[in-house]
Amino acid sequence: MPVAVIVGGFFGDEGKGKIASYLAVADNPSIAVRCGSINAGHTVSHMGKTWKVRLVPSFFINPRTRLMIAAGALIRLDILFKELNETGVKGRLFIDFNAGVIEEKHVEAERNDVFLIGEVGSTLQGVGFAMADRVLRRLKLARDFEILKDITTDVSLEVNRALDNGELVYIEGVQGTFLSLYHGTYPYVTSRDTTASAFASEVGIGPKRIDEVIVVFKSYVTRVGGGPLDNELPYEEAKRLGLVEIATVTGRMRRAAPFNIDLAKRAIMFNSATQIAITRLDTLYPDAKCIREWSKLPQDAKMWLERLESTLRIPITIISTGEDTICTIDRRIELGLKR
Repeated sequence: MPVAVIVGGFFGDEGKGKIASYLAVADNPSIAVRCGSINAGHTVSHMGKTWKVRLVPSFFINPRTRLMIAAGALIRLDILFKELNETGVKGRLFIDFNAGVIEEKHVEAERNDVFLIGEVGSTLQGVGFAMADRVLRRLKLARDFEILKDITTDVSLEVNRALDNGELVYIEGVQGTFLSLYHGTYPYVTSRDTTASAFASEVGIGPKRIDEVIVVFKSYVTRVGGGPLDNELPYEEAKRLGLVEIATVTGRMRRAAPFNIDLAKRAIMFNSATQIAITRLDTLYPDAKCIREWSKLPQDAKMWLERLESTLRIPITIISTGEDTICTIDRRIELGLKR
């Protein structure tokens, strides 16, 4: 499995950071590349410590993994250096020289845009205006900043060389399929495509290089900001069921709804998914908390997963039963998908 892409199946917030951090430990990848921008936060909990990262790949907990940020990504210098200090990855994180840089003018412009504030519910991080400047060919890139000269590289070249050598590479996608600028619930979407093929393009690898696409679904659906959410639960009902969450980047409460089979099928189609990861199983089934073996799952939780797998016709390989990396069931060996 030289290349695997991790992609969100709903509207973001699926727990991709948890899945990525588990795979960092379980699979020991040579390289992990983060796509997207600072409007997507991933939470990593490992050995009693928690980090919330918006640029550093969630694979950083493996000290042997080289960390990279893709050419198609957008960075912000203050957040980048803050995370370098917090995660202790200085010296092993590198940025593609063509990655875009968000400046304060982009943040200010977004915070003064009435449509983005009210109608869309943007995270107001400057990402949309920076992307617009990129399309207009006036955005500054990482190569234009002297302060970044020691950590810029040709990510595409490094990744393709690693693949030629048979090394394992993970691409960490952001947000979720239905926030895609092209395939999502437009205009209530983000400023980029958020499907697996787009992330491969951001990194600079061809589609034939991709061996696995792991689509991550939470055991229920959440979204932040405006836009449709089928079967949305009233706040009191979501609270009663334990589904109320706070967004990593914005601090806003996430809207919640039950698992959506139709959206899941469509996400599988868009991404050519080969595997499914399920997170927050322990929220639906508290008795599953931190169980690490399939055979020890409560029967009702196991039956729900089996029905889901049968309906979606894609193997459910990774199951998160808690926030920490160790609280994970990995079925890949028993399903013949990992040696």
